[in-house]
Amino acid sequence: YDLEDKHDYINFTYSHLCVSNPVVGFDEFDVALTLDTDDVTKSTLAVSVDPASIDSQVEKFDNHLKGDAMFDVAKFPTITFEATSLTTNGDSTMDITGDLTMKGITKPITLNATLNKAGTHPFSKKPTVGVSASAKLMRKDWDLGYAVPAVGNEVTLNIQVELVKAGDAS
Repeated sequence: YDLEDKHDYINFTYSHLCVSNPVVGFDEFDVALTLDTDDVTKSTLAVSVDPASIDSQVEKFDNHLKGDAMFDVAKFPTITFEATSLTTNGDSTMDITGDLTMKGITKPITLNATLNKAGTHPFSKKPTVGVSASAKLMRKDWDLGYAVPAVGNEVTLNIQVELVKAGDAS
């Protein structure tokens, strides 16, 4: 399955001075899912994010986030997640554990995922899967600790994707 590319979001929230919880996203990313419908635990998932596509809706802040104090996109042009295991928790929820690599640092994380729907898309008539996932991360674990503790260390990662069966994407 490949990204549908019109209804897909990867963003994160964090505490800013205990005053607000900004939402910052990435505009360029790719998700590759090989879904084993007989045994979901045998499925594979890989995500690649272009950190230079970060979008806080404030250009000056985006430039800071792209700089060497944060994502250092000149030196580390890709963020990746590679699933190592998928564990089902019920009919529509699962834990997706894998290796998240940012700034050359790889650490395991677990995404709490929900299969929103799998089936034929009502408009495109193509096989489609919708997934929501989230995880809590400590940004210092990936050398992203600029301004901690004034700016929160804990980040909530949110992912919303629609995936279309390969060969059926428009």
